[in-house]
Amino acid sequence: MLEAGTMLLFCAVLFASVALGWSIIPALFVGVLLFMGYGLVRRCSLRAMASRAAGSVRSAGTVVVAFVLIGVLTSLWRASGTIAFIVAHSTAVIHAATVIPLSFLLCSAMSVLVGSSFASAATMGTICMSLGLSMQANPVMLGGAILAGVYVGDRCSPVSTSALLVKQLTHTNLFNTIARMLRTGAVPFVLSCVVYVAAAVVEWLCASGGSGFGAASAAATAGSAGSARAAVSTNASSITDIGGLFSSAFDLHWLTLVPALLVIVLALLRVDVRLLMLASIAASVAVCVGVQHIEWAELLRLLIFGYHAQNPQVAALLDGGGILSMLTVMATVCISSAYAGIFAETRMLARLQQVIEMLGHRIGACGATMITATCAAALACNQTLTIMLTHQLCGGLYGDDESERSAQAIDLEDSAVVIAPLIPWSIAGAVPLATINAPTLSLAAATFLYLLPLSRMLASAVRRRSGFRTRHQSQNQNPGLAIPHRPKPMLHMFAHGFHPKSGD
Repeated sequence: MLEAGTMLLFCAVLFASVALGWSIIPALFVGVLLFMGYGLVRRCSLRAMASRAAGSVRSAGTVVVAFVLIGVLTSLWRASGTIAFIVAHSTAVIHAATVIPLSFLLCSAMSVLVGSSFASAATMGTICMSLGLSMQANPVMLGGAILAGVYVGDRCSPVSTSALLVKQLTHTNLFNTIARMLRTGAVPFVLSCVVYVAAAVVEWLCASGGSGFGAASAAATAGSAGSARAAVSTNASSITDIGGLFSSAFDLHWLTLVPALLVIVLALLRVDVRLLMLASIAASVAVCVGVQHIEWAELLRLLIFGYHAQNPQVAALLDGGGILSMLTVMATVCISSAYAGIFAETRMLARLQQVIEMLGHRIGACGATMITATCAAALACNQTLTIMLTHQLCGGLYGDDESERSAQAIDLEDSAVVIAPLIPWSIAGAVPLATINAPTLSLAAATFLYLLPLSRMLASAVRRRSGFRTRHQSQNQNPGLAIPHRPKPMLHMFAHGFHPKSGD
């Protein structure tokens, strides 16, 4: 009961922080005090808990360095005109009849390049939403398409913080995991495109029938749609000429595309992600100085504080990035890593982990991970903590060899990463929707985010059923050769924290 009470109190603090719009960092520090207090009640040594927590935090240093590089990279891409070039040329293909599926595809492409759902929503997402509403598109479907798109790359980009975090936690090869993510995400991605094309066709039929573009769902979404249109309509006309707006602030020379092309090429060559980012950073600096004529002093400032445009309209779309923008996620990772050490010393999650293991034996590791991720997302209220909690709780479902660690990595990517934004009160989905002024009902239209975990659970169930039939037939034909049930090893309780394997 003490374990449950401690966790409920921690969740209450998290919920209060999210509800009041506060940073979750103080809430996470409260969690450290609560969990250490639990350990003291259980007569655990304070020094031992602190030592174990510090060891876990030190092992997270590699991913923290990567987060710093991502902050620098995203700031330079803004300042160099790379994002402006991509957005200006991409949105030129948007038309009223295709705005919903194209918004999904364009936001997916942008998120793959920048690796951030928040940055993709603030740039490509905001523009697609404004253009779509000016074309009288359904804001619920449009918002859902944008939200789903910005998480396509947040999941599988080589410069994604969530992908790097999963790599660090599972000690796996990032590019091998990305290759598997492309395979498991292919069918949900195609189905999502079909859904959005169908929505566009319905909208077009309604428009051609004289009902007005988007009238098909007006009755069901009148309140939310009206508020969304009202929120964005005042800005829609002012950013319709995206090319002209960005041309006034940047020199949109083709060289501004080089930093993005470097990421694509080096990722295909499987260059270490840190070297990949350093190469793109170097190219971005050259473009900033040689093409955009930015002074060195200003360049150093924006590396730390991020890019800030002088034009208010450009600033609304492109401001951000910099090392300081990554402080929250870095602090979340470090504090959550400390939890792992405390949990290992206090054995606080032992009973819950055993329940999850038993669930895994019944429905498979993939299904148990999906269920755990859903519960963790509802409690954690953010993506980073959801990933780390799911990894900690489901560790006993997997072995320690390379294939098992790879299986856990792909299960985390297909569950915790994409389920977190579906929770209405989680900042993972609430922030992008608020950024583009989309209604909360858009969560129901973010098809990729729930088709992916559902397809994985269905595939896992089919494999388990097929395996059961094969074993059953073998036992009937050879009763003396029946294969005994061998349960998976019990959880190691994170006794060694997050220590990287050799070669990572």
